[in-house]
Amino acid sequence: MKFISEPSIPVKIQKMKERVRWGNASIIQRGIDQTSMVIDDRNSDNPEFSFMVIGDSGTKSYYKHHPQRQVAELMLPHQEESSFILHTGDVIYIVGSREYYPRNFIEPYREFIEDGENYKRIPYDRMVFKTPILPVLGNHDYYDVPLMYRLLAGTTLPLRRLFRYKDIEVGWHGSDQGDAYARAFIDYLKAFHSKEQLEFHLDEHYTAKTDTGRCLRYEPGNFTRLPNRYYTFRYGGIDFFALDSNTFNEPSPLPATKEGESSRRQLEKRRHEIEDEEMEILEVCDRLNPDNPEDAEKLDALKAKLYQIDEVKIDIEKQLASHDEPAIDFEQLEWFKQRLIASWHTQEVRGRVVYFHHPPYVTEASKWHQAQTLAVRRRLRWVFDNVAQTLGALTQGRPIVDLILNGHAHCLEYLRTTDTGYADSHLNCIVCGGSGRRPRRQRDEGTELMETFEYIEEKPTRKIADSLLFIGRNGYDNFKRLPYSCVRIDIRGGTPPKFVVKPLVAERFQGEWLNKELEAFEI
Repeated sequence: MKFISEPSIPVKIQKMKERVRWGNASIIQRGIDQTSMVIDDRNSDNPEFSFMVIGDSGTKSYYKHHPQRQVAELMLPHQEESSFILHTGDVIYIVGSREYYPRNFIEPYREFIEDGENYKRIPYDRMVFKTPILPVLGNHDYYDVPLMYRLLAGTTLPLRRLFRYKDIEVGWHGSDQGDAYARAFIDYLKAFHSKEQLEFHLDEHYTAKTDTGRCLRYEPGNFTRLPNRYYTFRYGGIDFFALDSNTFNEPSPLPATKEGESSRRQLEKRRHEIEDEEMEILEVCDRLNPDNPEDAEKLDALKAKLYQIDEVKIDIEKQLASHDEPAIDFEQLEWFKQRLIASWHTQEVRGRVVYFHHPPYVTEASKWHQAQTLAVRRRLRWVFDNVAQTLGALTQGRPIVDLILNGHAHCLEYLRTTDTGYADSHLNCIVCGGSGRRPRRQRDEGTELMETFEYIEEKPTRKIADSLLFIGRNGYDNFKRLPYSCVRIDIRGGTPPKFVVKPLVAERFQGEWLNKELEAFEI
């Protein structure tokens, strides 16, 4: 049985448009831009400010320890000095179910939420943030489960919780094609059943103004939301772009050639191999007792391996699924391109940060070679190349964006691209996906990220990025270390701006927690 399902790209796009009433007549009449917002905290003009970044956090506690809560406690001393928190996706594991928001999000981040001391009584769709938490969608925030498995998982949930046996965070619900995330974080205009209700809401909350029209005013401490699944805001002279990479990560189809057929056979062989590995792991899990501390640790590790296998299977299925060109979200990519161009033509803007879930550059062992990684890289490169061609000499040798932030890979990593031959050269990239889900190792192939370019005969394979910092699982058996992480970023005044990155790490080693002080670095 297939335990996890994912809606198609057209379904993701259409469902999200319906939830925000994309292009509604009342919205158009008011000249509202549904992809922009203004953070109204009376500090957004300050060129020096700080923010934090977390990602891949939304998991339950393990046996007598809670990594996500450990990371939240690392963040607390920095809360007062942070203007907001960016979340790089996978807010709720495993399938974005609304029933897991109280335990997997509200409880661990209760100090960042109004009335957080009464976190058990806060509805997931009525959260009010003291410090804005601004997420993007991860793949798990879109996942669902087939009906038969949902019934099985839901009806046995009380027993599984009672015996702490195989509580796999599914229950009765999946994400309902991203609906739970939308209700938790996005301005859910679909909830207004009359034109009068909608227009009253628009006139009350869409009062900010930007170069693109009226937009949503985000007020910390009041019930306000994000305008869309992708959006932009300006803070301290920095333009922030939040993207939904789930709608442009589809791999290109395998070619109808001998090489393509060979690749297809290799993928099918690999799928059978990991399915056999999956069955072996499940058999081992059945022999372990979750009430035994030593067995419980082993179960946590094995379940993490099962989730990793699921991700590999999904990536393989995406490659095998179609001979046709994927339904890429070019509407979003075109929006991003045009907003980047406009940003470069705006004198008051001195820097640009983009954040989305799937990393285009990463050396974490399970993600660096995925077809989705390469797909996102190519689509991002297409945007940057078009922007660079339009801008010409306006960039004066600076990269198109100053910083890229991602999740998806369960680690903390800092990479810098080389001269790739394209407009994605010399980019600073931070992967922040180690904030709760079990960390993963760096690949054995090393820190130099190579890429093969099919149409370059002279040098088809060349280095495109260097990994300069990697914080992930390391060591084995009794010497295994599990570092969970987030980052604080301080932005300095001036043009171009300087970014000072401070990694915050809580490491679990031999059953104990150790908070590690890592040296800040400037990019």
